[in-house]
Amino acid sequence: MFIDVAKIRVRAGDGGNGAVAFHREKYVAAGGPDGGDGGNGGNVVFVVDDHLNTLIDFKYRKKYIAENGANGATKNCTGKSAADLVIKVPRGTVIKEAQSGQIIKDMSGDERFVVCRGGKGGWGNSHFATPTRQCPRFAKSGTRGEELELILELKLLADVGLVGFPNVGKSTLLSVVSAAKPKIANYHFTTLKPQLGVVRVDEGVSFVMADIPGLIEGAAEGEGLGHEFLRHVDRCRLLVHIVDVSGSEGRDPIEDFTAINRELENWNSELAARPQIVVGNKTDLVGDPQQIERFRAHVESLGYRFVTMSAATAQGTGELVNLIAAELGNLPPVEIYESEYVPVQKSVEGERRIDIRREGELYVVEGEWLLQVLGSVNFDDYESLTYFQKVLTNAGVYKKLEEMGIQDGDLVSVYGVQFEYVR
Repeated sequence: MFIDVAKIRVRAGDGGNGAVAFHREKYVAAGGPDGGDGGNGGNVVFVVDDHLNTLIDFKYRKKYIAENGANGATKNCTGKSAADLVIKVPRGTVIKEAQSGQIIKDMSGDERFVVCRGGKGGWGNSHFATPTRQCPRFAKSGTRGEELELILELKLLADVGLVGFPNVGKSTLLSVVSAAKPKIANYHFTTLKPQLGVVRVDEGVSFVMADIPGLIEGAAEGEGLGHEFLRHVDRCRLLVHIVDVSGSEGRDPIEDFTAINRELENWNSELAARPQIVVGNKTDLVGDPQQIERFRAHVESLGYRFVTMSAATAQGTGELVNLIAAELGNLPPVEIYESEYVPVQKSVEGERRIDIRREGELYVVEGEWLLQVLGSVNFDDYESLTYFQKVLTNAGVYKKLEEMGIQDGDLVSVYGVQFEYVR
């Protein structure tokens, strides 16, 4: 099965929590805090695997979650950082942010790409020791790993794209000029997925040719198979438009040529404007030579280069390959898509946003950042409670509560932790 679009969710690992611990050793008095830091969470990394040619693996697995970092330990031992989660994709896969559709990365090179970074490990209590706070009984929790919903879209890396109606000889041409072995038969839609072949022209000179499944009129709107595979000619530097000039299926070559170019225009106007060589195929079946000349005159009047061949007998295929190589020598390399995605950076206000509401006699305080603070507080320790109160004061929580009319003795709830307000 050929799958070239997939939607997945990826999440990097969370950082491990810092440890609360104190040095205990015989004959060593007041050893002090020695809680170690948490380890970092694992990143989510994409790499190219040239043995893959489809995104079928992502049809059955939609979520990819990296491991969390280990928590810190005693004796200032840092928790183990988690290994990266490596996701393999075919070369030419474009990674997009699902909601905006913006390109994050074009996986056409060999470099690894970190799409989501793991959370940082939290500090152990040894970091919070001061001359006046010599026994801190609290530590920091690790931060959360990044999370994204992605669309993976495979766009084949090919120099030349073969386009045209079904059964005009595209697969036959590819099998003649390269080592590719596409399925060939005398019926429509023999080719059900794009086929790649390397065409060797001379020593050190070659190019990649892609056989795109046959287009029909209305392909850009979803008719036939064409709309599923038009994306695979987006990168092609040169289009080779093959037309059955013999009219063996009762169609007019000029109408076929016009219809396919219309579909390319409807899909992508830039694609329609790409350099194009028009090839009149099945010349061995033509009874009247004027039929070819009539089509040649029409094509050349539009400014296209026109050649003839018979892929079935290999007549003219060598000349076509040399012409393609010469044209490619004057064209820029295969397009690599630049990143468009800009991660949303939380402002300081956004990171410290708080929501306070009154439910009867209870004041409920919420804010995502407070969850991390709660995870680092030991409510049985006075110094830890003092730290918690200081955080709430600096964040403006008490000021907002006073603006809402809170009185001494009123209850405040922070994610289930309740305490009385005292001025």
